[in-house]
Amino acid sequence: MKAIYITEFGGPEVMKYLDLDEPVPAGSQVVLDVTAIGINYADTHQTENSYLSTQKLPLIPGMEVVGKMPDGSRVLALAASGGYCQKTLVNPKTVIPLPDKVSDGQALAMMVQGSTAHMILKKMGQIKAGESVVIHAGAGGVGSVAIQLAKLWGAFVIAVTSSDEKKKLCMELGADVVVDAGEADLAAALIKANNGKGVDLILEMVGGSTFDQSLDALAAFGRIVTYGMASRKAPKTLHPAALMPKSQSVIGFWLVNALADKELMAEVFMDLFGMIISGKLKPVIGSTYPLSKAADAHRDMLARKTVGKIVLDPAN
Repeated sequence: MKAIYITEFGGPEVMKYLDLDEPVPAGSQVVLDVTAIGINYADTHQTENSYLSTQKLPLIPGMEVVGKMPDGSRVLALAASGGYCQKTLVNPKTVIPLPDKVSDGQALAMMVQGSTAHMILKKMGQIKAGESVVIHAGAGGVGSVAIQLAKLWGAFVIAVTSSDEKKKLCMELGADVVVDAGEADLAAALIKANNGKGVDLILEMVGGSTFDQSLDALAAFGRIVTYGMASRKAPKTLHPAALMPKSQSVIGFWLVNALADKELMAEVFMDLFGMIISGKLKPVIGSTYPLSKAADAHRDMLARKTVGKIVLDPAN
């Protein structure tokens, strides 16, 4: 089978497109014939070994796939033996059956990014109708879903992004205001966008000064949910006592913890798929790259050239 394989850690240049032996199932595992592969920003950390969980070489990157089970059923799954490949191993007890009306790309957009958007808004951020929400990287995989969900749930949405094309997309998705990510005084720009008031909820995955300035823009009783560090730069050290004067909260989120709760995730996916089928939620499917060009997909993602969900086609 064809697969992306890495034997050393680094950037996109370490990703090799090779012929590998097909995976051999062990225990309850089965072989899944992969029909589409999702790319997440976390995959760029995985190849560098800068992710939250330590990686081991050699490895096939990625984990998010749609494919056919041995009985022919179509499922969304997290791959046990890597996702950037034509065949992978899955546990039948953990796969998610797909409705016919949900496409491969739409399903992939929900596996990590859609479920993350749902969880950070609802469970972690405790979003309420009438609140203001800042969504960094608004045109990205998580952001493009979060904008739509936040609007559906009655929030005033401030999207943050970089290019004119991405700003236009954020507005089309329902953002009330769009702020340029390059603003020198980002905190002031966020407060201005919220009609001169601090923001109730901020979804932050850039890190560095973006986190610092986001905290400066937070209202009393405001919450920041931090779920990434795309800049590879840590924020300033934050002392808990600094949160007390305004009764603010900083909340960390890693999807791995949520995935361990099968009942919770079943509810999340049922909610997301239902919104897709009804037309209330429209996942943004960005570019589709051949599996052989996975390194190019990573380069474009790192250069902020992509929008929405990025998909790999294992047939090419």
